[in-house]
Amino acid sequence: MKPMGPIPPYFAGQGELTIGGKSAAKWVAEAGSPLFVYDMGIVRERLARLRAALPDACEIHFAIKANPLPEFLAAVAPLVGGLDVASGGELARALKVKDAAHISFAGPGKRDAELEAAIAAGATLNLESEDEAERALAIGQQLGAAPKLAVRVNPDFELRGSGMKMGGRASPFGVDAARVPGLVRRLIDRGADWRGFHIFAGSQSLDTAAIIETQAATVALAARLAEEAGAEPPLVNLGGGFGIPYFSGDTPVDIDAVGAALGETLAVRPAVLAKAGFAIELGRWIAGECGVYLMRVIDRKTSGEETFLICDGGLHHQLAASGNFGTVVRRNYPVAVAGKMGLEPAETVSIVGPLCTPLDRLADRVALPHAEPGDVIAVFLAGAYGASASPAAFLGHGPAVEIVACS
Repeated sequence: MKPMGPIPPYFAGQGELTIGGKSAAKWVAEAGSPLFVYDMGIVRERLARLRAALPDACEIHFAIKANPLPEFLAAVAPLVGGLDVASGGELARALKVKDAAHISFAGPGKRDAELEAAIAAGATLNLESEDEAERALAIGQQLGAAPKLAVRVNPDFELRGSGMKMGGRASPFGVDAARVPGLVRRLIDRGADWRGFHIFAGSQSLDTAAIIETQAATVALAARLAEEAGAEPPLVNLGGGFGIPYFSGDTPVDIDAVGAALGETLAVRPAVLAKAGFAIELGRWIAGECGVYLMRVIDRKTSGEETFLICDGGLHHQLAASGNFGTVVRRNYPVAVAGKMGLEPAETVSIVGPLCTPLDRLADRVALPHAEPGDVIAVFLAGAYGASASPAAFLGHGPAVEIVACS
């Protein structure tokens, strides 16, 4: 038997799993399986708790790559101060639910057409290189518009304990900190509407102390760069990096401690940042715990000494749970038999999908109540980097249904 991660507290309970006020069995009966259900009540609760913890000077942005479903974006957009996008396709979706003044566009390798779309709409471009800056300035001149340009900084430090380190090393992301002041001066001299800094040091950290330390270092770096550039930034995007507990032994970030520490840091920030606004950019922390992936058991078989529950869903919809989305050592996401929540385990099983590959394993030798064909299996933490980050076309099984439950 192998351990699995903790089921989010929103779904803890006895009997039938309920999502957005409706049982998992009813969702499957109405929409078919496999499917994702996203409970917006959970998103609202998390954002309200975060807003209460953060200082007033810091707004919340949603990184829509975590969940770009249009219905999800329409529901989350009114709850956050801004949307952060990473492609022209995401920009188009964001513009349908948020004013361009509250949209920023990051990511390396932006095509000229993407730069033009952002500048024409009035969204902020987070520049990843000097070459990108030159192309954006030239496009702005062609359009007769002063482009809104921020500089994404490749910081000289990383977020400790992060699953994806985005700073402290050579990187395709951002401009090395030492070169940023000169670039800022050139942008301003050439008539751009300079919008500040985007500084992202890492992702998926559960280390509260490390997040606090990194936010303080980020504010200090922004102040130093602004002083060297001789310009006050309108906005400092502090990045995000807040993780959620996926695996056994994981514990959640202490949001209250992070917010209190950030408030103290901003209260004594250098004068060059006195008029600056601040933002944190979060994706999985906002969306991850609200989603549940539901699938039916199609077959039950024994091979050797192992029992398999073979389901109609798999890694083609939920790649991350299979351990094939950047995980070095495969570990189990939390899963459950949806109709038997809270019951004592009766057997050890592996949950696999219908794909003709041994990679299609969503739970490896976990202890669960007894399940038979027709039972519904729930895979939790499916609200972020699920459907859109998985190879839905693989082997032709088709996409999963996605439903936003506005409880």
